Amino acid sequence: MSHADRLAYSRSRPCRVSEVPQWDFEADVLVVGFGSAGASAALEARRAGADVLLFEVTAASGGTSALSGGEIYMGGHGGTPIQRHAGFSDDTEDFYRYLVMAGGPNADEAKCRAYADDCAEHYQWLVAQGVRYKNSFIKERIVEPVTDDCLLWSGSEEAYPFSEHAKPCPRGHTPQWMGMGGGKYLMDVLAEQVNKAGVRVQYEARVIALIAEDDNTVRGVVVKIDGVDRYARARGGVVLAAGGFIMNRDMVKKHAPMLLRAQYPLGTVDDGSGVQLGQSVGGAAINMSEGFVTLPWYPPERLIRGIFINERGQRFINEDCYHGRVSHHALQQGGNRIFILLDADSFGEPDFGQHFKITIGATGDTWDEVEAELDLPAGSLTSTVALYNRYAEQGQDPLFRKGAKWLKPLATPPFVALDCRIDHALYTTFTMGGLDTSIDGEVFDDTRRTIPGLYAAGRTTCGLPRWGEGYSSGMSLADATYFGRRAGKRAAAAANAAR
Repeated sequence: MSHADRLAYSRSRPCRVSEVPQWDFEADVLVVGFGSAGASAALEARRAGADVLLFEVTAASGGTSALSGGEIYMGGHGGTPIQRHAGFSDDTEDFYRYLVMAGGPNADEAKCRAYADDCAEHYQWLVAQGVRYKNSFIKERIVEPVTDDCLLWSGSEEAYPFSEHAKPCPRGHTPQWMGMGGGKYLMDVLAEQVNKAGVRVQYEARVIALIAEDDNTVRGVVVKIDGVDRYARARGGVVLAAGGFIMNRDMVKKHAPMLLRAQYPLGTVDDGSGVQLGQSVGGAAINMSEGFVTLPWYPPERLIRGIFINERGQRFINEDCYHGRVSHHALQQGGNRIFILLDADSFGEPDFGQHFKITIGATGDTWDEVEAELDLPAGSLTSTVALYNRYAEQGQDPLFRKGAKWLKPLATPPFVALDCRIDHALYTTFTMGGLDTSIDGEVFDDTRRTIPGLYAAGRTTCGLPRWGEGYSSGMSLADATYFGRRAGKRAAAAANAAR
């Protein structure tokens, strides 16, 4: 029986320092995960003078960050150079208020404040790493650029209730990359900087346990390489940046079962290991029931003039808000049948329709015909449309307060219902819950005391994005890169103090 077989350490139970047979690796800072959070942490720790060793479970850098569009949510300080060039001025307080609203009932105001105050510097940091941004603005509402353009409306900035508390401004910054998938470009840039900085990287290395003192002070990690347990010592600390838990269906079922209704989990490994490792030494996990869900249903933006209904023929959201907010509310409806109602003036084939299985569910020359073809209760759909049209003619939406520029009676035949059934269409999803951390990535226990030697960033934590109803595209990468940087700096400072 091997040494490892005799021990009970795992993600859920740390290896005690007294159980370590030998130290196979040593570094000032150990980073777990080579996505944008891990890369940013490793870079800043190394530049602060720390010897950094990064463990990545796969054979290459990127993580879930590389699957994204590369969009980063930025603003404040009068606007980034891209915003100002497009004619926008973004006040820091408006930016801060929007971040707090987007964070929901349990928003971390300290993190929102720190990011809003430092965002101008963070933009310059990204540019200094080599991330290119084109001086361009996409006026139309889209999900992700198919060109190399940059600035876009990526959230619910113009929609109720956000617009009533923070002046709207587009804040989604996509890197200059032709076509979709700018996240791969972003990660290639960061990975190149990690290599240039002299960070040691060990690929195909799965961290299976933390190493800690009896009081849970973290001293390192147990990492499995080529089937063998190896022991790595951290003189300053360990930064967990191993993603969320959307690919761990048991964890999703336990903490966020509503997300199981979505058909397409978005992630790479994202098996919850980072969260579980943190919990093994007393780390507190919060907002574990929260997640992002979306069915991208526009462009073309004229689809926003339509209305969403559930299988009772009722509206449930103002359709001009972010597509993720609409989809989040769709998932909360009883039953699986969700439809977008459109007339001839507002209809258009969704750009993502074929990929996400959005199909035509019914057509008709009258709304009564559409209602009958959908087999909805008589009068349910028609009364909803009649009420909507009545107020839309006056430029009003008293039920959900949709913006006036999107209000137009659905009165020009033929009429159509696009089928967005939850059990058929591809609703994508990822988790938002994770370890509770300070603005510097220190992991808290249930009493909000920090666990010595342990830091975390990215989706392993509960950061800026922590509420499905408030998410905006670009917030995950904003959170991962900015707070990853802070975690790396703090871990390096601890290593310097130890020396």
